[in-house]
Amino acid sequence: MSNLRIWGRMSSLNVRKVVWCAQELALDFQRTEAGGQFGVVKTPEYEALNPNALVPVIQDGDYVLWESNVIVRYLCAKYGAPSLATSYASRPPKGASPYLGRPGAAATAGTLYPTELAARFDAERWMDWQQTTMNPAGRDGFIQWVRTAPAQRDAATYLQSVATTEPLLAMLDAHLAQQPFMVGDSFTMADIPIACEIHRWRALPLSDTAPLTPHLDRWYQVVSGRPTALVVLDHPLT
Repeated sequence: MSNLRIWGRMSSLNVRKVVWCAQELALDFQRTEAGGQFGVVKTPEYEALNPNALVPVIQDGDYVLWESNVIVRYLCAKYGAPSLATSYASRPPKGASPYLGRPGAAATAGTLYPTELAARFDAERWMDWQQTTMNPAGRDGFIQWVRTAPAQRDAATYLQSVATTEPLLAMLDAHLAQQPFMVGDSFTMADIPIACEIHRWRALPLSDTAPLTPHLDRWYQVVSGRPTALVVLDHPLT
């Protein structure tokens, strides 16, 4: 049983990672809106939790942690021997708000936090790559298309983001041609941040130069269809 509180708005890619992970683990949690239109992050109380004034933050009992991928690692290491997901029969209705954790999940094959050292560090590598390589590549394109009024968009900035991201999509496709998931045959913690990143990128219009990515498409269809992902990815990005 956890005593977990997640701070952050669901329109944030980084908050989505944490909520998705908590749902995979069938944790009871409460989520408090913060960041963006909700504010909160510049208050002294919040900055005492995260001096960066960013989301997400978790409070797990008396323990406070920020940085989304680190939070995912922590939750998987502490709570996550088996990967858990609710059955499709118990799928929540479309648009359900993930403010509270959903208990009663049933175990599926694989582990979120790999027990084999090589597999664990393979997962760590891809999680770091998402944050240090893929996210910076696509960020400007997302900001220009989603957060910038059409009359104020900078086409050159958008196109540069596209040109930087498309080779990374091809790289993922080649990787996933060799195996079903980011780390071998099982869904792990590495799949969550990559899938959230792909979900955000796919909110943008495809360019004429977009590479064909059948293996990436197959993987994304599988992971985004997990019941634990559905109420996370249903929320609009802002």
